[in-house]
Amino acid sequence: DLRYSRITLQDDQLYLHTLQHQPPPTHTHTIQVTEVMEALETSSTLVFLDLAWPGSPRRRLHIQLDTDTMMARQFVLLCTGQHQPASYLNTKLLCTGQQKQSGSSYLNTKLLWVWNKGQPGEFVGGGDYQYNNGEGGAPLLPHQLDHRYQKSGSAGAVWSRYDPCSNKSSQFCIITRDHTSGLKWSGVFGKVVSGLDVVRAAVNHSDI
Repeated sequence: DLRYSRITLQDDQLYLHTLQHQPPPTHTHTIQVTEVMEALETSSTLVFLDLAWPGSPRRRLHIQLDTDTMMARQFVLLCTGQHQPASYLNTKLLCTGQQKQSGSSYLNTKLLWVWNKGQPGEFVGGGDYQYNNGEGGAPLLPHQLDHRYQKSGSAGAVWSRYDPCSNKSSQFCIITRDHTSGLKWSGVFGKVVSGLDVVRAAVNHSDI
């Protein structure tokens, strides 16, 4: 079973989409997904999430990750869909086409809740790739005792609400309003560098 992804060009940037089971279009040029991943700047990886809700087109945000941390490396795997059972490791990459999701990824998952809505320190949470209801999100990588995680109470910070050993540690949170009390969340592994307005708009909707 081969899996394929798309590479799209937007605003002079190439975007690698989630791997899925899908037949490639005729005469499509394919390359190994590992070749693309090897070209990434591993010290500071930029990923994207597309959000949509009823009555709105998809809108995109970009997150800069601190890939010195296990949480950030896990986030990349769930954006690309690379983490698979052994039978799915023979993968290729295509440049066009789209079909339904397969594998462990954030594709088609929801933002599940909003904390402190409309108040300082507001944040949203999501990322349950298993059940999409907040009860799942098991780690894909073994826990590593590193101390590289930052603390932040600033809007745009991306962090894990759960301990790396938790069976929900793949879930993530994004702060949408600065804390004014000086409170800082630990476990920060990334920052929204564009599209924070998209997340703030999503706060006012359900089924994102």
